[in-house]
Amino acid sequence: MPSMAKTNVLLSFSLFLVLFHGSLGLTADRSRQHQGQCQLDRLNALKPGNRIKSEAGETESWDPNHDQFQCAGVAVVRRTIEPNGLLLPSYSNAPQLVYIVQGRGMTGTLMPGCPETLQESQESQGQGSRRLQDLHQKVHRFREGDVIALPAGVAHWCYNDGNERVIAVTVLDMANSANQLDDMNPRNFYLAGNPQEEFQQVQGQPRHLGEQRTGREPFRGHGHQQCNNIFCGMDTRFLTEAFNVSEQVASKLQSESDRRGNIVRVKGGLQIAMPPSLRREEQEQGQRGEHRNGLEETMCTMRIRENIGDPSRADVFTPEAGRISAVNSHNLPILRYIQLSAERGVLYNEAMMMPHWNLNAHSIMYAIRGQAHVQVVDHSGRTVFDGELREGQVLTVPQNFAVVKRSDQQSLEWVSFKTNDNAMISPLAGRTSALRAMPAEVLANAFRISVEDAKRIKFGRQETTLTSHRSTRSGSWAEA
Repeated sequence: MPSMAKTNVLLSFSLFLVLFHGSLGLTADRSRQHQGQCQLDRLNALKPGNRIKSEAGETESWDPNHDQFQCAGVAVVRRTIEPNGLLLPSYSNAPQLVYIVQGRGMTGTLMPGCPETLQESQESQGQGSRRLQDLHQKVHRFREGDVIALPAGVAHWCYNDGNERVIAVTVLDMANSANQLDDMNPRNFYLAGNPQEEFQQVQGQPRHLGEQRTGREPFRGHGHQQCNNIFCGMDTRFLTEAFNVSEQVASKLQSESDRRGNIVRVKGGLQIAMPPSLRREEQEQGQRGEHRNGLEETMCTMRIRENIGDPSRADVFTPEAGRISAVNSHNLPILRYIQLSAERGVLYNEAMMMPHWNLNAHSIMYAIRGQAHVQVVDHSGRTVFDGELREGQVLTVPQNFAVVKRSDQQSLEWVSFKTNDNAMISPLAGRTSALRAMPAEVLANAFRISVEDAKRIKFGRQETTLTSHRSTRSGSWAEA
């Protein structure tokens, strides 16, 4: 029997590797079912159009059928989780990248075939008493500024064990080849509860628990009137047999009369087995190394989280202008499988991010705090966006469209989700720009200017990414 169990685990894990590789690879494998949707005359900075209140939080989503999101092949959702709030376990038909705007907590990703590496401590409950000891997969801690990668089809949950609300913005890559369904609609498959549909294609007022759904009602199966998780359509007799529990317990899986929504409150707090600190966790991982089989080391223990909010983590820093941090498949290898990356930026007041374009990705910008003036230009030289990007708004910048951000009295903090695991930009001005790389004679003839003016264009700005209006006025162009 132990040999058979080991074989089953390996088969399950091998199947997971095959499915996980479906989100693999390669930029060329991104689905093209949204091709032709980027003929955009105008872009807009968008607020969420749908809000659903739950017992311990709320879910806000942007209309996935909007032209901007259809062009980029993505869907966007923002979740707010109150202290002691638990986001019920679910999985999606597309890879997801989550940015933690505020708060801290814990999350678990449930990888098929991976071992249960954490177990409950053995505590006596009295003379002669017996209870099942809990075992579960790894739990990850997260904090403000973290990026969390979630592969398609992998179930996950999230819990707020802090003292402030957790705010998380998620982008789902619907055009990814891992999405094998017949449309570009985001679908969340919940393993528990009775959540409402998170993505509505119509703009409307916030809906609350107990309100009637709009649109097509899903099949309930076997007479259940209020049920919306994957167990709902299954016969309780099948569930009884599958889980080897009583029919009364099996019926609880269907959450028929649960009105709490997709974020529920945990009374008394969540009590689970977790290492006391990240350092202790790393030590324990090293001690358990001799029990791994090689496959587990590459997939089951793969990091899903990287912090890009810490100022000391900045990849680009200009004291008077701001900073930029990026996460890609080089520093978070799991992104190679889900084909996404992210950039976190802070633009101080009276500063500019140099005009540039994204070489190999669409960019979905979410304004975390503050505001700035943004201009976006398409291939024909038309200004498709010329306005303010404000806190809580989302702006999509399609691949190769030129974009520039400029702040005045207020600063801007933003996160950009990129549809490539190694997204790159090409500056239009500055020390590493396309114009700087051209011979002055080429610029002179292209723009019908003198060679001296061409050299001024090439060498007039020494910064690479960020610059300050104040440094321009003072004549200081040196970037720190």
